[in-house]
Amino acid sequence: MTNTSQQIGLSFWAKTDLATRAEARRLLSAVVEEGADDFVGLFYNAFLADDEASTFLSHSVVHERLGKSLRGWLIELLCADPDAGFEAFDERQKQIGEIHARIKIPIHLVMAGSSLLKSEVSARLLEKDADRNTVIVALMLMSELVDYAIRQMSQAYVVGTTRRAQVDEAYRLVSLGQDVSLERESQRAALMEWGQSVLFGLFGNAGSAPPEPISQSAFGLWLRHRAGMMFQGASSLEGIEDAVQQVDRVLLPKIDEARAEGGDRLQDVLRRLQASIEEIKYLLNDLFQSVAGMENARDPMTKALNRRFLPSILSREVALANSSGSSLTLLMIDVDHFKQINDKWGHLAGDTVLRQIAEVIMDNVRPCDFVFRYGGEEFLVALVETPEGAGVDIAERVRRQFMEHKLQLPDGDAITATVSIGVAGHRGHPDYAYLIDLADKALYRAKTLGRNRVEIDSAVAAE
Repeated sequence: MTNTSQQIGLSFWAKTDLATRAEARRLLSAVVEEGADDFVGLFYNAFLADDEASTFLSHSVVHERLGKSLRGWLIELLCADPDAGFEAFDERQKQIGEIHARIKIPIHLVMAGSSLLKSEVSARLLEKDADRNTVIVALMLMSELVDYAIRQMSQAYVVGTTRRAQVDEAYRLVSLGQDVSLERESQRAALMEWGQSVLFGLFGNAGSAPPEPISQSAFGLWLRHRAGMMFQGASSLEGIEDAVQQVDRVLLPKIDEARAEGGDRLQDVLRRLQASIEEIKYLLNDLFQSVAGMENARDPMTKALNRRFLPSILSREVALANSSGSSLTLLMIDVDHFKQINDKWGHLAGDTVLRQIAEVIMDNVRPCDFVFRYGGEEFLVALVETPEGAGVDIAERVRRQFMEHKLQLPDGDAITATVSIGVAGHRGHPDYAYLIDLADKALYRAKTLGRNRVEIDSAVAAE
């Protein structure tokens, strides 16, 4: 061991003579391999009883994969040999820490988990009929190795969390750096449209359906999925959210009751509703007026979001979907035979194709959805509060429209092109990378089955 951080973290290891250490490691390895499944079971039983921890562990895929990974990690940990070099081992711990940061597992849960595992392994060691000195050395080595691994994870976790926070802030600034006046007027119009729909419903046909909650309107979707990122922590945003809750939970039920009575009571409730709408409009103006000029980080050619903001947005949308039980669907879209287009008509023609597929995609999604330039000719679309079936319909519409679209080239010629699309619906896994992987695999299947088609992820396709 030459690395100073390793020497500091594994000082007992360095001071123990080779023969004593070898005997202690044999004992430790025997205990862990013998009880690995029990340790994993104890880990899950303890943490599934914890409300905060169960959020991350309850998904079946996480349960299955993490159980195997935890067992393998324990055995790998206790077979690691610092004297032979720790590069691969360190890299593995850092990868685990980065995953923890990505799915936002609180670091104190990781520390609690390591403490539980150390306690259980220690208890098994003390039950062994072995030389007491060997048992003590095994206990010390185990404690050092676990602490060393957790320190490597924690360092990567802090770096990943810091980086994510920086990107979150950058995206917030970028969102605000778009055409602020247009965004403000669009949302004012959406708010007023909802208010008018409520009034038309009230004074329209008798027995008409109850008013749509404002939280489910176009304005409500924007507030939940866009404004929450753009204006995070703003007091005006909290005021708007409170006003929206007041409308949905108090005023709309009162309107339904008052409509049966009519007269002054209905007029009073409507005045209160109008006052709430005016309050939201005022707070909305205040929100946008606080915006300063921001950097522009959309893809300059297609106007889609840059991929660097994907982790911030998708991690937030996955968390929202899990906490609210709402739907989230991803589309992975790839232009078919794009290299042939570049080779035959040139890169300017290729750029034109990309711009126009981006336009077709954006024409078929809502302001609350997210469109990313994912790769060279790939786009990723996050459809918020959209079930997978509806996502397939949108994907088919994009595919048909693009196939029928005449793509105008710089020299005046017109060509047609097709796209392949993979669709994946979120089913509770806390890591957005898992959902992207499902969409990517569905796209791969669409391409291998002949291109110019839409395919859903394999888990759904098998059902």
